[in-house]
Amino acid sequence: MKYLKTLSLAALAVLAVACKSDDKAGTAQQAKPQVRIAKVTSEDIPQTETYTATVESDVKNDIAPNTPYRIEKIYVDVGDNVRQGQVLVQLDASNLQQLKLQVENQKIEFNRTSQLYQVGGASKAEYDNAKLQLDVLSTQLKQLMQNTQLTAPISGVVTARNYDSGDMYNQGQPVLTIEQTNPVKVMVNISEVYYKQVFKGMPVDIELDAYEGEAFYGKVTIVYPTVDQSTHTFPVEVTISNPGQKVRPGMFARATVNFGDKNHVLVPDEALVKQIGAGDRYVYVYKGGKVSYNKVELGKHIGDKYEILSGVNPGDDVVIAGQSRLANGKEVEVVK
Repeated sequence: MKYLKTLSLAALAVLAVACKSDDKAGTAQQAKPQVRIAKVTSEDIPQTETYTATVESDVKNDIAPNTPYRIEKIYVDVGDNVRQGQVLVQLDASNLQQLKLQVENQKIEFNRTSQLYQVGGASKAEYDNAKLQLDVLSTQLKQLMQNTQLTAPISGVVTARNYDSGDMYNQGQPVLTIEQTNPVKVMVNISEVYYKQVFKGMPVDIELDAYEGEAFYGKVTIVYPTVDQSTHTFPVEVTISNPGQKVRPGMFARATVNFGDKNHVLVPDEALVKQIGAGDRYVYVYKGGKVSYNKVELGKHIGDKYEILSGVNPGDDVVIAGQSRLANGKEVEVVK
């Protein structure tokens, strides 16, 4: 009887150990974090970059005489459209009249000296001196005539007027500034990694803060041949056709350049995890019942997904819910 009692106690002990083992197994099974996963795919994604710039006129000319003159009349004002060759400013012509008289008198003197020289009545030195005086005065007259009336060298719009009629021009500022506003241009600095992909005539999409939601278009007209050593960028000129002159110099612009398509992975927004204290992004990739913590390089945000440049491969399963209890290498239970 004592033997049976001892045997029963031993059996109970074994049973208790077995039950505890089953309980532990059950607890371990319940301890697996539950996650939802999604399979990622790859797509051809346009590789675009957007650059900010300020609109500039295609050509800009300052209008001024080459010496100080009194301004008799200014015929245009800021905002006026002008055509090439149009008279813009009339300067004091009193000096011009005096110089014209001097030229006429010198012509008479030169003709007289030339006739005397031909018959031996004047020396070669006298002839040469009379001719030199006439040439100098004629050149001065030509220059003065050019400066008595100032004309527009280009067709464009007056963007600055610094004097009024009656003022004395003092060579401090131009009388007027004329800018050509059709076409206009923007200058952008593009990373050297794209140098071989930028070419003359390349299309560029333009957005302007002044015309929100309206699309404008430009094209690359100059690709500068040097790269800035400090920024590793190169300047590119983009010309915008502007027949209606809606686009004005000084406007803030965004120029978007498409460098072609690349096949990259797209993952749902919910898959991304931000590392605490850093700007790095990670995703949990599920494989064989476990998850791995993969650092990823983000591309563009497209709808409810992110373009992934590295860190995830096409066909991978990524965790999109339940990341808060995960760690690298942890076993998980997938639920729908």
